[in-house]
Amino acid sequence: MDYETLKLIWWLLIGVLLVGFAVMDGHDMGMGVLLPFVGRNDLERRALINTVAPHWDGNQVWFITAGGAIFAAWPLVYATAFSGFYWAMMAALWALFFRPVGFDYRSKIQNAAWRSTWDWGLFIGGAVPPIIFGVAFGNLLQGVPFHFNDYLMSTYTGSFWALLNPFALLAGVVSLAMITTQGANYLMMRTEGNLYRRVRGASQVFAALTIVTFALAGVWVAKGIDGYVITSAVDPNALPDPLAKTVEIATGAWMRNYAQHGWAMWVPVVAFAALAASLAFARLNKAGAAFWSSSLACAGIIGTAGVSMFPFVMPSSSDPRSSLTVYDAVSSHLTLGLMLGATVIFMPLIIFYTAWAYKVMWGKVTTEYIAANDKSVY
Repeated sequence: MDYETLKLIWWLLIGVLLVGFAVMDGHDMGMGVLLPFVGRNDLERRALINTVAPHWDGNQVWFITAGGAIFAAWPLVYATAFSGFYWAMMAALWALFFRPVGFDYRSKIQNAAWRSTWDWGLFIGGAVPPIIFGVAFGNLLQGVPFHFNDYLMSTYTGSFWALLNPFALLAGVVSLAMITTQGANYLMMRTEGNLYRRVRGASQVFAALTIVTFALAGVWVAKGIDGYVITSAVDPNALPDPLAKTVEIATGAWMRNYAQHGWAMWVPVVAFAALAASLAFARLNKAGAAFWSSSLACAGIIGTAGVSMFPFVMPSSSDPRSSLTVYDAVSSHLTLGLMLGATVIFMPLIIFYTAWAYKVMWGKVTTEYIAANDKSVY
């Protein structure tokens, strides 16, 4: 397989891993966001926790694999992003620390203050990472202030607070609303009674919020943010060298792919249609259809960001020539080929094991079940 094809396959595969993370770990995080609000007493909150507690660490595989794939396939992106977004990424990791401890120790002690503290800890672990990841995507669309020297050593010239600009914060709200919708739709499938009615209401509210904020972000990208365009010839099979090209910042450049490739418009269209379907299915009490719709919406929203920026992965606002693209931010031909072989073998195994685990432990989690199994459940 030639080098260009491998570069494009890994752009697609990393997108698939990010969508898998949003769909699988997203419904865990969405549960954490909703936990302090839809669970009115300890039994209801334990019922919510037990819908995801047996699976959340397995779902983390998507997060770890996506991070590992970016490290191995796009090492320059990994190194540059973690330099620029260092404190933001550390904040996401610190927030994630609340999840394993909260799941395992919350119900070990019969103390209301202890359990309430961990409920809010799980809320932080569910809400903060998607906000930060959304803010990161918002900054990528605007360009990140970094540049390379002649030895390809990157220097980040921005600040942590500059990352919290209005458009990036809006992208963070899109991400949080999307993940919370995913969590609410999952909980609709696993709860009943008053708890079901509350998560169903939350699903409709956050699906509507996702539609509004995603549309606002789209208008902002089209009208208020400059994009990037490569102005020199690109050899897709050449060895990676980010400085071997010229790039210009141009008004409306992020919309060029939609103008040149009509099929690309279907990606945001699918996102909006899937969100509308999620809202409708939640109103009709079709929990399973709502979950699959919001899963498709996750793919559409993440895919829209990828298609808009292609072939850019991490544009540089301070030195456009240093921008990282699908063609010049990658590992060697051999590394990409070996990684693809491992992915073909192990990704089906991960999907099969995950499906089997959910099938074995599927069913409604009720407050009566929690009360009857007080010593053995989370």
